[in-house]
Amino acid sequence: MKKTFLAVVILFSFFVVKAQNKNDTIENPYKKKNEFTLNLIAPIGGAFDVSYEKHLNSKSSLGCTFLYVYNHELEKDMNYYISPYYRMYLGKKYAAGFFVEGFGIISSIDGKKVYDTEDKLTFTENPDVIDLALGLGLGWKGVTKSGFFYGANLGYGKLLFNADKTDHTIVAKFGLNLGYRF
Repeated sequence: MKKTFLAVVILFSFFVVKAQNKNDTIENPYKKKNEFTLNLIAPIGGAFDVSYEKHLNSKSSLGCTFLYVYNHELEKDMNYYISPYYRMYLGKKYAAGFFVEGFGIISSIDGKKVYDTEDKLTFTENPDVIDLALGLGLGWKGVTKSGFFYGANLGYGKLLFNADKTDHTIVAKFGLNLGYRF
């Protein structure tokens, strides 16, 4: 009787160990921590826009966006920007659903300025202006089981230091995004 009981306990322990190993190797595709994103609208405006995002937990993440304008015939004012951001997700899934974000933008904008006086309209061409902007945005993200995601975002910010050296006082971020979570 003792031998039978001992054999059953040993056999059962092998199944328990195997079950634990099996559960440990199953990874939820939604809970991957890194994302790489391409903005699908940017090439229409003559720019390249790419982002990297790191999830801190299921409700928040940090990221950075880089935009470079390669066709100044379509986008005449912006040269490039780098935009770090913090997102807070409001959805029930891991880092998905609706989100709000706070962002900063370090940008290079043309230095064109138009002065309107009583006598005439004056146009000046100054060097490019590098400035810092702070802003808020919102958006939505959906994630597939294979790790691909899609979404949209919109943001609005205000130039802080050199807005008087150019005609631009605001910056805008918008996109239809496609990316991969890894």
